[in-house]
Amino acid sequence: MNHTYVIIMAGGIGTRFWPFSRTSYPKQFHDVLGTGRTLLQQTADRFDGICPPENLFIVTSSLYKDLCQKQLPQLSDDQVLCEPIARNTAPCIAYACYKIAQRDPNANIIVAPADHIILKEDDFKRTVRKGLDAVEGNDILVTLGIQPTRPDTGYGYIQYIPESGDDIKKVKTFTEKPHLELARQFVDSGEFVWNAGIFIWNVQSIIKSFENCLPEIAEIFEEGKSVYYTDGEEAFIEKAYSMTGSISIDNGVMEKASNVFVILCDLGWSDLGTWKSLYEVSDKNEEYNVVDGHVLLYDTKNCIIKTPKERLVAINGLDGFIVAEYDNVLMICRKEDEQKVKAFVADAKEKGTEFV
Repeated sequence: MNHTYVIIMAGGIGTRFWPFSRTSYPKQFHDVLGTGRTLLQQTADRFDGICPPENLFIVTSSLYKDLCQKQLPQLSDDQVLCEPIARNTAPCIAYACYKIAQRDPNANIIVAPADHIILKEDDFKRTVRKGLDAVEGNDILVTLGIQPTRPDTGYGYIQYIPESGDDIKKVKTFTEKPHLELARQFVDSGEFVWNAGIFIWNVQSIIKSFENCLPEIAEIFEEGKSVYYTDGEEAFIEKAYSMTGSISIDNGVMEKASNVFVILCDLGWSDLGTWKSLYEVSDKNEEYNVVDGHVLLYDTKNCIIKTPKERLVAINGLDGFIVAEYDNVLMICRKEDEQKVKAFVADAKEKGTEFV
């Protein structure tokens, strides 16, 4: 376990979860599920017993360093890695992996987003341990694949070779967010799983993959070997991020590498990317409403309602709506139109930055 490390990516804003998710307070720092723990705290809790506390690293925006340390006070300054600007997931992961490699060249690493939910925690831990066993001493990159329950166009899909193994399958292709008809074909074929965005690898394997697939990023972060864990790290990272491009780990590495494998699993997983995904995983009343707030409902069904506890809200005659209020913004939108939330955010920004 001493060679096991966890990297939690916590730098995103989560625009589709507006008005709760704001630039100043993104969704990973909220108690979205009403459990008393934020999504970031739940993600960190998930790795209790998987790695020592000192081997847990958070990569986040420099804007959110204080939030991370407030919610996870057990972390040292060296465990909160701050990005000066957003550059997608490949530079984020490279920074953390090259830093970990400097301390432990035998590290086995799990990478996970801070804003996903896992309902089957025990199954998750078993799956992760299976992945750790697979990558220790093997030059492979492992990702977790979720058995699809519907042809969802909001997820990436992984095609695997069915006869390539029992639970750990060789990956054939990655496809990002296909259109509906293609998603239907994927699900019907039985050879595709959703990409959970959770990765497991040995640090030497991922460094080799960066060198092969993203050599410019590999070169940039390799230069930091002498300054990681020193006072010079912050200045180096400022310079490194000014030189690196913006690319995801999926596009930059996983789609190009030939040594990618997927573990098929059922974890009660959701990326919690949208209001609709929160609705789907939440408990519902007899009218199929999800309610978090002080609410009076009349002739209302199939809705998700999240409002401040100190405000009484009366709703009449809605079917299939999102009603969400946070701070100074109230949003009312049909669930089926939730893709318009990004447009709402863009328009709200013109009204003032305090609304986004």
